Amino acid sequence: MKIDLTDTTAGDINKALVRGRRAIGTPAVGMVLTLVIVTDEENAYDSLKAANDASREHPSRTLVVIKRVSRSPRDRTSSRLDAEVRVGADAGTGETVVLRLYGEVSDHADSVVLPLLLPDAPVVVWWPVNAPLDPAKDPLGALAQRRVTDTYAAEQPVRELSARAEAYTPGDTDLSWTRITPWRSMLAAALDQVVCEVRAVEVEGEEFNPSCELLAMWLADRLDVRVKRSLSSGPGLTAVRLDTSCGPIVLDRADGSLATLSIEGQPARAVALKRRDTAELIAEELRRLDPDDTYASALRYGVERLNTVPEQQPAADEPPAGAEPAEEAATAPAKKAAARTAKKAPARKAAAK
Repeated sequence: MKIDLTDTTAGDINKALVRGRRAIGTPAVGMVLTLVIVTDEENAYDSLKAANDASREHPSRTLVVIKRVSRSPRDRTSSRLDAEVRVGADAGTGETVVLRLYGEVSDHADSVVLPLLLPDAPVVVWWPVNAPLDPAKDPLGALAQRRVTDTYAAEQPVRELSARAEAYTPGDTDLSWTRITPWRSMLAAALDQVVCEVRAVEVEGEEFNPSCELLAMWLADRLDVRVKRSLSSGPGLTAVRLDTSCGPIVLDRADGSLATLSIEGQPARAVALKRRDTAELIAEELRRLDPDDTYASALRYGVERLNTVPEQQPAADEPPAGAEPAEEAATAPAKKAAARTAKKAPARKAAAK
């Protein structure tokens, strides 16, 4: 069931939700959270579809905030709120309200969203694209216990990770981090099977892929070893190689769906590591609403610390470049003195004659 409202208010939207629930025969509210999606018109359909699929696991009230850009100066001064209320089969297992904000009201989206939040229920804000640099200080982000961004959608994903680390607040998370959950689980399970020391790690994947960087930072932070970041043609993450005292451990995924886990002394085995869609990622993030300390620790490790090799110092028995060996330096004065004596000897002989 869909109800279209033009130039409306938050009060009228709440009344439309009540009418819709009564019309479909479900007057009670059985939702566990409010999911606020802040996006543009271009990405609204895909984001809403992913949220509806995730609502089968987490029944929620979904509020889609779309800030419309007015082209004429006259429209910019006038404020208007249009809404589309969806209940029943058109809204998955919850309720959906699509809010389109025009004019000055788009600068005060939090005042529109606040009356529509479910009472005594957690709030999650998700930016599929164009996320603020500091989500916790955003007016909408300040309403939420959990703030979900996606650095993969940024123009410069690696630089975006550095900005996320500087502005991190407990409750922030990223879908690029969620994408590597199966990789982290598989690598942890592989290390549990052996008793050895990890000496070096190599993470291979696409260039400018934030998930590859986050996995490398997580391994470097947890194992306290040097991590090399190498490039491949993808898709996404392609391989992780661990150099251990018991032999190499390799998790290789070349086709984006099926990976091979190789451990020294054990037969290679195939493991499922398919690339998950956005609905699965959002559903995973909605399972826990407490701060993710592991993500925070990996994020603060820093992208700039990857691929760095300490400058090699000259060995103790190796002289610096351009320096004479110690023995030659010690005998140099004696050689010079002997040369001066040899030059003076013919002169002395001539005088004697």
